[in-house]
Amino acid sequence: MSRTVVITGASNGIGAAAAKMLAEPGDTLVVVGRSPKRTQAIAKELEADFFITDFAELKQVRELAANLLDRYPHIDVLANNAGGVMNKREVTVDGHEKTFQINHLAPFLLTTLMIDRLTANRSIVINTSSAANKVMARFNIDDLESQQDYSAARAYGNAKLENILFTRELQRRYGDHGVTAVAFHPGIVATGFAAESTNLMKALYSGVARRLLLSSEQGADTLVWLATTTPGTDWIPGEYYSKRKVAKASKLAYDPELARQLWDRSAAMVAR
Repeated sequence: MSRTVVITGASNGIGAAAAKMLAEPGDTLVVVGRSPKRTQAIAKELEADFFITDFAELKQVRELAANLLDRYPHIDVLANNAGGVMNKREVTVDGHEKTFQINHLAPFLLTTLMIDRLTANRSIVINTSSAANKVMARFNIDDLESQQDYSAARAYGNAKLENILFTRELQRRYGDHGVTAVAFHPGIVATGFAAESTNLMKALYSGVARRLLLSSEQGADTLVWLATTTPGTDWIPGEYYSKRKVAKASKLAYDPELARQLWDRSAAMVAR
């Protein structure tokens, strides 16, 4: 049976590698990216459908959701992979801190706008998190916009923790209705996602240090495995994975009340 797989952040790095690995004859592959040139190039190479969307503008996320719902009556996998690290605290046109919006709020909005379709299709939702949820986060539910205490690394770590909290709450709310949610850590991958970040993080993801990092294909391995295997049999819904195994996240990731609060506050932020 043919499947429809949607991957955001698919114009380069892990997303592009995953798209190449998931491109199967007969399936419909949909790649979503911010860069028109790179997104169109990967779509042409893979004979995939594509959409240009910048998660720094929620209007574009709403348009993406509407287009996906209009065009694809069946969506089997939604891989929320788009993300990034910023150099300084920036506020988007929607009034939200940019790291928080791109990494958490935009994928939250995209998923919830399509939730009826995802439940009806018994879809898998895969959220790209990071081990930064443990080593960089200093999470404060009352300061989601990092107004009180900002650093690029801390904002990124908080967002990656939010990805896991969102995953667990999505599974709690909709797991019995058909959606299967899971999060994963791709490893430290040699990609350009830190291009807008601090000099320290740029150095880690480039130059000599880059030789020690994983390839995009290695980073995409767990995403592809989750997308092509059976939830409940091969992996546990609602969990956080690394290297195809359940991994230990920040202790805050297992707080159900915190997950509920994050969901409710995120929903309020994106309400029209």
